[in-house]
Amino acid sequence: MCRTGCKTRDHKTWGECARAGRLNIGYCGIGGVTATAQKAWDHELDMYRKARAEGIQPDSTKLNKIEDAMRKSDAAGAAYGRDFSVAAPMPD
Repeated sequence: MCRTGCKTRDHKTWGECARAGRLNIGYCGIGGVTATAQKAWDHELDMYRKARAEGIQPDSTKLNKIEDAMRKSDAAGAAYGRDFSVAAPMPD
C-alpha cells in the first residue's frame, strides 16, 4: 500500500509510507508565491495601513519607506507626508 515514489515499498499503510517519506503540504498561494513572500507582503501592507491610520503618508508601500516615515513622524511629533515632508536632493 505504498506510494508510487516509495523506495523501500515495505510499509503497512499509505499513511505510514507518507510519514516515512516526510511529505509536506506546500503553500498554494496565487501565482506561485511562497508563504514567506506572502507573509512579508502582508506585513508591509499592514504596516502601511497602520501608518495611514495615524495620518502618515509614506513615500512608498515598501517597508523601509514606511518605517522611515514613522521614525520621522515620531521624532517631529507630526505626521510625515501630511504635516511635513523632506524634499529630495536635486540631481547634479
